[in-house]
Amino acid sequence: MKKLLQLILLFPGLVIAQQNRIEGTVRTQDKQPAAFVSVVLKGSTIGTLTDSTGAYELNNVPEGTFKIEASIVGMKPTQQSLTLSDGQTATINFILEVDENQLNEILVTADPGKYVTDYPSVSLRLRTPLLDVPQNIQVITNQTLKDQQIFDMREGVIRNVSGATRSEHWENYARIVMRGSRVASFRNGMNVTQTWGPLTEDMSMVERIEFVKGPAGFMLAAGEPSGFYNVVTKKPTGYRKGEVSMTVGSFGTYRSTLDIDGTISRDGKLQYRLNLMGQEKGTQRPFEYNNRISVAPVLKYQINPSTSLTAEYNYQHVKMSPIGSNYIYSPNGLGDLPTDFTTLENNMSPTTIDDRSFLLILAHSLNENWKFTGQLAHLTFDQIGSSLWPSGFIGDTLQRAESIWDIQGQTRVGQFFVNGDAFTGNITHRILTGLDMGAYDFYHDWAQGGAIPGSTGFNVYNPVFGNVPSSSYPVYDRSLSLRQRGVHYSNEYMAFYAQDEIHLLKEKLRLTLAGRYTSTGNDDPYSGEVDAGKFTPRVGISYSINQNMSVYGVVDESFIPQAGAGFDGKPFDPVSGLNTEIGIKKQWLDGRWVASLAAYQITKNNVLTTDPEHQYFSVQLGQTKTSGVEFDLRGQIFNGLDVTMNYAFTDGQISEDTEEYLVGRQIPGTDRHIANAWLNYHMDRGALEGFGISMGASHAGGRTSWYSAYDTTVDPQMPSYTRFDGALSYTFDRFNVALNVNNLFNASVISGGYYSWSQFYYWQAEALRNARLSIRYKY
Repeated sequence: MKKLLQLILLFPGLVIAQQNRIEGTVRTQDKQPAAFVSVVLKGSTIGTLTDSTGAYELNNVPEGTFKIEASIVGMKPTQQSLTLSDGQTATINFILEVDENQLNEILVTADPGKYVTDYPSVSLRLRTPLLDVPQNIQVITNQTLKDQQIFDMREGVIRNVSGATRSEHWENYARIVMRGSRVASFRNGMNVTQTWGPLTEDMSMVERIEFVKGPAGFMLAAGEPSGFYNVVTKKPTGYRKGEVSMTVGSFGTYRSTLDIDGTISRDGKLQYRLNLMGQEKGTQRPFEYNNRISVAPVLKYQINPSTSLTAEYNYQHVKMSPIGSNYIYSPNGLGDLPTDFTTLENNMSPTTIDDRSFLLILAHSLNENWKFTGQLAHLTFDQIGSSLWPSGFIGDTLQRAESIWDIQGQTRVGQFFVNGDAFTGNITHRILTGLDMGAYDFYHDWAQGGAIPGSTGFNVYNPVFGNVPSSSYPVYDRSLSLRQRGVHYSNEYMAFYAQDEIHLLKEKLRLTLAGRYTSTGNDDPYSGEVDAGKFTPRVGISYSINQNMSVYGVVDESFIPQAGAGFDGKPFDPVSGLNTEIGIKKQWLDGRWVASLAAYQITKNNVLTTDPEHQYFSVQLGQTKTSGVEFDLRGQIFNGLDVTMNYAFTDGQISEDTEEYLVGRQIPGTDRHIANAWLNYHMDRGALEGFGISMGASHAGGRTSWYSAYDTTVDPQMPSYTRFDGALSYTFDRFNVALNVNNLFNASVISGGYYSWSQFYYWQAEALRNARLSIRYKY
C-alpha cells in the first residue's frame, strides 16, 4: 500500500511534461502572493485556485487561442490572451488591483453575480467546478444572507435551496428535512450533528452555506443519504478590510456585528479574522426572548510557501426563555389559537447555553499537483435550563408542567486527506483519499420536573398570567454533575475513502469511482453497545454537452448504524439502502446565472419512527422510498437583477412494513411541494442610483407532521401556506441601509400535529408581519 501511494504521488511528475499546460503566479499590487484566486480558461470548464504562494497550474489544456482570467473577492478581475500549440507550456502572471466597489461581494470568475459561485469550498475536498460535479450542490453566499437579513440557521436559509423544510422544534438548533429525512449538519466539512444540537451557527461568522444533496454516502460516512448542509465559517483573506452593522426590529430586536480582516506581521504571513456579535431578541409571544453573544477569532500563519496553519475558535453564549416556550396547545384542533399564544410566565428562570468549538487546519503542498490537509476539531455544548411540556387538558384548562433540561455534548473529529491530479497519456485522474474519524458523547437529564400550579387554572382560550409565585416552580437537584446524574449516549466512527475522478475526451467526460469503508460503534444506555461496519461504493458520471451545460448521474449506497432498542429489547438494525440521481446543469451569460434540474430515488430499509403503542420508544419500519424532482435557479438574470428560485416535488412513502395499514402512507415530516423565489433589483445609474428593492415568496403544500403521521385516529396533514417577504435598500459610498419586512400579508405558517399520549394538538406558529432595519458600513 505504501509503495502504491508513493507511485501515485510520483507519477504525475513523470507524465506532466507531455501535457499542454498553463502556469504562473497571481500577486497583488504590493507584490504579495494572492492565495485562493480563481483562475479560469474562458469558454471552457478548465479552472483552478491559486495556492498559498499565489501559484497556479492548468493541465490538459487543448490547442487553440484562449482568454484566461483571474479574480477574487474585492479585486478587479484581470484577463490575458494566449495561444497554445501541442506540447507547449505557457507562463501567465497576473497583478490584481483592489476594487473598492466590490470589496465584499462574491465575485468569482464566470460567476459575477452576488448569489452564485463556481467552486465548492475547500472543506468539501472537491477541486472540480460545480458545473462538472456529478452531484446536486447548492451554495448560499454571504451576500444572500445579508440581503435577506438572516440571523441564524433556523430563519430563512432554507428558502434558498429546493426541497428543504424545517421541522418544528426548539430554538437552540436547526432541524432541516430534505429528501425524506433530517439532513446532517456539517461545519467546515466535518459532521457536528448531535442528538439535540449543535447550537445554530450565527450568520455573523458564516461565509457560505453549501447544501450537498443526496446520494451523499461517500462524503457523509455514517449519515443520511438525503444529504447534509455544510456551514463554512469566515477565514482570513490577507486583505485589510472591515464591516460593522447595527439592526433594530420588531419584538424588541437589537443586534450589532463587527467583522475585521487583515494581517498582523509586516510580511503578511500572520493573518487574522475576528467576528463579534451581540443580540437581544424577543418574539411575538409575551415573555419570550433569545439573547446571544458570539466571538469568532481566526489566525492563519503561512509557515513557508508550501505550508499554512489555521486556528479558529468560536464561542456562542445564549440566555433564553425556557425551552419549548414556542409551542401552542389546544384540545380541539390544529391552529385554533393566535400566533402570540404562550404558556410562559414572566418569572420563569432562563435557560443558558454555551457552545464552544476549536478548529485546527494544517495544509501542505507536496508538489505542484498534490496537497495534504489535516484538520482536528473539538466542540462542546453545555445547556442548563428547563423545558415546558404540559401533562394534558381538563376541558379547556391546560395542565402546565416544567422539567429539567440539562445537556452536555462533546464532539471530536479528525480528518486527514490527500488530493491531486495524476496523468496517463491524455487522461487525467483527480485523486482524493483520506481518513475520517469522529467521537460523540452526549449526556442529558430530563428526569426531574412537576406541575406548574396556578390559582385559577390556565384556560387556553382565556389565559391569565401572573398567578404563579416563584416559590411554586419545580426545584431541581443539581448537586451531582450532569455526567453523574444524566443518561449517556456515545457514538464513534472511523472511515477510509478513496475516489478517482477520471477526465476523458478532452475534459468533456468525467467518470467518478469511489468507495468508503465505515466502522462505527454506539453505546446506548438502554441496549448497550452496537458495532457495525460496511463498505459503500459510489459511481458517478458527468458529461459536458458544451462549455455551459452538463448532464450527470450518480449511484451509491447508504449505511447508518442505529443505537437503541425497541420496547421488546431487540437492538435496532442499521439503516441500509440504495440511492440514485440524474440531473442537468446549465449556465447562461458567461456564468451570470445557473440552473439545475435533478431527479432522484432513495430506498431505505429499517427506518426508525415513533412507536404508536409505547411512549418514549421507537419502532423500525420495513422500507421507505423517496423520489422527487428538484429545480434550482440563481444568479444575475440581467444587470442589476439577482434571482434565486427553486421548486421541489417530494414523494416519500412507506413501501414495506409489517403493519399493512402503514404501506403507502407519506413519510412523517415531509412536504410534497415546496417553491421559493427571491428577486433583488439594484439600480446602478440614474437619479435612483444605489436604490434596491427585493421581493420573496415561499409556498409549501402536501405537508405532514413529523410525529403524528402514524396515528390513524387523526389526520397527519398540516395546512399549506404561501408567505411573502420584501425589502428596500439604499447604498451610498460605504454605507448600506436596508429595511426587510417579513410575512407581508400575515400568512398563517404553522407546524405541528396531534400528541396521542396526552390527547391534545400542539404546534409552532411563525410571527405575522414584522420588520428589521439595518445599517451597514464597510471600510
